[in-house]
Amino acid sequence: MQLRNSTVRWGSVAQFLHWLIVVLIVIQVALALTAEQLHGMAKLATLARHKSVGITILMLAVVRLLWRLGNTTPTLPLDLKPYERVLAHFTHIALYVLIFALPLSGWIVTSARGFPASWFNLFQLPDLVAKNKPLYEAMKETHEALAWTLGAVATLHLLAAFKHHFILKDNVLRRMLPFTRVP
Repeated sequence: MQLRNSTVRWGSVAQFLHWLIVVLIVIQVALALTAEQLHGMAKLATLARHKSVGITILMLAVVRLLWRLGNTTPTLPLDLKPYERVLAHFTHIALYVLIFALPLSGWIVTSARGFPASWFNLFQLPDLVAKNKPLYEAMKETHEALAWTLGAVATLHLLAAFKHHFILKDNVLRRMLPFTRVP
């Protein structure tokens, strides 16, 4: 398996970062939904894990973006229609923007609420803004809207991958899957 990307396949580093971020986002959703059902210290502990995983996603997103900028990107199939190419590029850009915006907006929510945030209790994160109730309320809504938007864009991304695999029968999905061959 190649480490670096090629014009026909994502390399193992890009694949690892992609799937790790996907798994962490699924964990984030589970933590957020669980926290909504809890109260007191159990809720605070679950939200602390949610914050730590969010910061981890932010750090991995930085690494992933730097890796992508320093590597070749596999080309889109030549038979895509112009609107499909635009949609593919838009979706990828939107996913990157959302993967950065969600953790940052969550960090602002925590800061504006006046709660300290740490990364798995190893070190405390600095506040991005001063305590501010109106900002907290606005950013909490923004964070939730961004989460729903990420869900919608990720679903579109997944459906496109399935269309390529099951309907078009090309290699678009396979080239992001580890341990598969791309002719």
